Formats: sequence, structure tokens, C-alpha cells
Amino acid sequence: MRYIPFLIALLLLPAGLALALTAPVIGWTIAVIAGALSALGIHDFIQNRSAVLKNYPLSARLRFLLEHFRPEIRQYFVEGDRDEVPFSREQRALVYRRAKGMEGLRPFGTLVGVNELGHEWLNHSVTPSHIDSADFRITVGGPRCSQPYESSVLNISGMSYGALSPTAIEALNRGAKEGNFAHTTGEGSISRFHRKHGGDLIWQIGSGYFGCRDRSGAFDPDRFAEGARSDQVRMIEIKLSQGAKPGHGGILPGAKVTEAIAEARGVEVGEDCNSPAGHSAFSTPTGLCEFVERLRELSGGKPVGIKLCVGHPWEWFAMAKAMHETGLIPDFITVDGSEGGTGAAPVEFADHRGAPLREGLMLVHNTLVGLGIREHTKLIASGKLISAFDICRASALGADGCNMARGFMFAIGCIQAQACHTGRCPTGVTTQDPGRYRALDVNDKYRRVANFHFNTMHALKESVESSGLDHPSDLTPHHLMIRINSREVRSAASQYSWVEACELEAATVTHPAFAKYWDRARTDSFAFTI
Repeated sequence: MRYIPFLIALLLLPAGLALALTAPVIGWTIAVIAGALSALGIHDFIQNRSAVLKNYPLSARLRFLLEHFRPEIRQYFVEGDRDEVPFSREQRALVYRRAKGMEGLRPFGTLVGVNELGHEWLNHSVTPSHIDSADFRITVGGPRCSQPYESSVLNISGMSYGALSPTAIEALNRGAKEGNFAHTTGEGSISRFHRKHGGDLIWQIGSGYFGCRDRSGAFDPDRFAEGARSDQVRMIEIKLSQGAKPGHGGILPGAKVTEAIAEARGVEVGEDCNSPAGHSAFSTPTGLCEFVERLRELSGGKPVGIKLCVGHPWEWFAMAKAMHETGLIPDFITVDGSEGGTGAAPVEFADHRGAPLREGLMLVHNTLVGLGIREHTKLIASGKLISAFDICRASALGADGCNMARGFMFAIGCIQAQACHTGRCPTGVTTQDPGRYRALDVNDKYRRVANFHFNTMHALKESVESSGLDHPSDLTPHHLMIRINSREVRSAASQYSWVEACELEAATVTHPAFAKYWDRARTDSFAFTI
């Protein structure tokens, strides 16, 4: 049975040649197709690299073909509406509807299993509030910042030009300009496509110091000052780690470094772009705080923050202690969850490295509260956020604002093909192939970016109103309910441990993470103290 397709091809070859004597077109067509299949089958039979092909010449090719299209077959025909791999069809549809300005109502009740373990909801009020505008803002910039930024509570997370196509960057930035919110550059720095439409930028500085580096790859203060003082740059974010692959560096091979990428990153065309796993501009927690202050001064007093995915608790505690002791507190801290990430990452890092957003956010929030410095900085949550409820949940757990990456990718047409690292993105979002990214129409997609932001903010307004509040920052752990078993629900306030104001200063904290690791953190080293 395993040789039948191969034998059929062999038999059709002489049959086609014979038929060509009386019906040339049909006969030669059959002969050419059968000859090609026969040659392929012979190759399969005599090769030794694949046992499957050798045992099933020709027919095994069908298996490989189906396997190639397996993600698409699963996504469109097999996957359930709520199967999150990584985003469910329902989540993607929500973004598409909001990006297109379509009605987002659902008939006939919820599809969610409200009695399932882990189900969450927000408590509502019998006296809902009325909010005039959905344009929720937070002021980012502490007392040491002379140019604070009135930021939307929802902005675009960091995605570099190079990872994203030029048309994707243009659409995102023009949408941010239209909707009056900010666009984080990613560590690939500010490209000509970021500048083209003038949308507000959060300049992300990674370990490669792209856009502000010298020829050896070290931080160059003069180049940084030149870029940071641009009117379009509103904040600066020092990236310590990211959710997709925390503690892992990266390299963009020289073959992919085009003229535009080289221009943005400050390297030569064809030169490898190396992002080390760690920074060279500082090596201690106190050094990090001093680097934050240095960038704040070089930028002319603009807000400077850090981005991290929480790893070793004592390392974060060391940073927090340094902030407290020096008074050099970042204007904002972006907490990225391990479930975040738009680019490709090793499986072990994507699945098993870094703290998820919920745990990381609460640890950072608790630490700042316990030191009495929470009001001096803003917390931004990032990592698999897609809806207004996701923003509300993050706000209830301590966030002041949120960044989204993949949500805005969906808004400009991403279909979750998961081919981001191949250069063959079917929608032109994550490719440098002109034949592919030219299909992404900036004039159409930027409106979808602005629509998605506007409609998500409107949904957020309705959610906040229904809880009887005036701003997402008014949400507390008491508003968020979580089902912990079939008969019991708890608020996040009682489900999790929370540190009281200045409790760490008084050394009375009982929170398990602090009890175990707080005294082992030092401001002069990230190392674990025995």
C-alpha cells in the first residue's frame, strides 16, 4: 500500500506518452506531470536522509505538506474561539472589530465559564459614575524632571524597526499621532519611519545602545543628547530585560542590516548588530540609578524610566533599595510579563523564563509602597494585554498605565501566522521584503490603529463608570474578584499578600518574598548575599 502513489505515477508516464500520439495536449500534460512525480518518487526511494520518505516514496510528501499548513488549518478550522495559542480567535476578533470601528456587542450571553477555576471579574456599583471623556491621562515625571509628559494610560509597546516593516512602523506612529498617544521605538532606536509622521515617541535604550553608541558599542552621551532632545521624543526607557527572552541577548545578522536599519542604529550597512545580555554603562543598582539621572540631564529633563521582566527577587530589591537611598528614582517603571513578546525567542525562554506580569507587577508595586516611594514613579504594565478588562485588572493590581504590542499588531492586519522570524509575514507586518510590506497600506492601517486605541479607551471608560469610579487608577485589589474553587471566590485584596506603606522601612514586613530575600539585597551589587 505504501508504494501505490509511486507506482501510479510510474504507470501514468508510459500511458501519457502513448496518449500523446492521438491527443498531444492531454497526453503530454499527463506525461510531464507523471514524469516529475516519478522522478521525485525515485529520489525519495534512493535517498537516506529521511526514513519516512524512503519507506513511503511520494506519499510521505503529503504528510509534510499538511504539516506545513498545520498552524493555519488549526487556527481557522480546529481551534476553539477561546483557545489562547497565544491569542484566541475571540481576542483577535475583538481587536479587528475595534480597529475597523465595528459594533462589538455579543448576543445571547457570555461564552465564558463563570464557574471555572481562575475566572475573574470586576465588581460593579449600584451608583455608576459619569465620566465626560475617555481620554484618561497620567503625568509621567517626578520632581527631578523638568519636562513631564501627559501620557495616555494606553500606549504602543516597544517593537523595533527591523523586527517590524517600515510600513508597519509608519502605520503605528501615524496612528499614535492621530490618537494622541505614544509609540515606543523598541531597542532598534528611532528610524526615519518613526520620524515621518511625528507621533510621540518613547525612545527605548537597550544594551546595544543603538542610536546612541560609539564605534565600540559603548554608550555615547553626545549622540544620546542629540537624539533625546528631539521634540518628538517625549520619554526615554532603559530596557533591562523583556518578557519574551529575559536575560538573553540578541543579534541581527549583518546580511539583514539595510541602509535604513544602519542609519537608525548607528552601525555600518552589513555589520552585525549585537545586543549583549547585559548593559555596559552600569554594573550595580546604584550605577543604574545614576545612569537614569544622567539620561534625564542629557535629555534636558525628560522622563526616564526602566523596563524589566522580574527575575531574581533580590536583584529588583537591590534596585529599589538604591532608588530609596540615592533619591534617584525612575520617572516610570515598565514591568513586562514573561507572557509578553512580539519577536522570536528560544522556546525555553519563551515558556520558562521570567515572572508572569501579575506576579512581577505586584512585587514591584509592593516594594515601592513598602519603601514609601510609590507616588514618585509610575508603573506601566506590559504583557499579553488586549482588552479594557486587561487594563482594569492591571490597574487593580498596581499599574498606572499599560503598553500593548500584539494588540496593535492585530490592528494593522497581523493574523497570528507566527512567521515573524522568517521574513515571510503574510500581511507585511514583520518583514523587510518590499514585495510583502508594500501590501500594508499606511493610509488605511493608521486609522485602524487610532480606532483600536479610541474604542478600547471608550470600553475602559464604561468599565470604570460601572464600578462607580472616575479613573482607572481608582481601581484597587478590592474591585477584582477571582474564583479559587467551585464554591469560593476572593478579591485580589485577600487572595494576595500586600505590603503596607513604609512597612519595609520599619522592617516589619511579613510578605514571604521580602522575608526571604529583602535582607540579601545590596545597593552596590546585583549578587545574592549569603
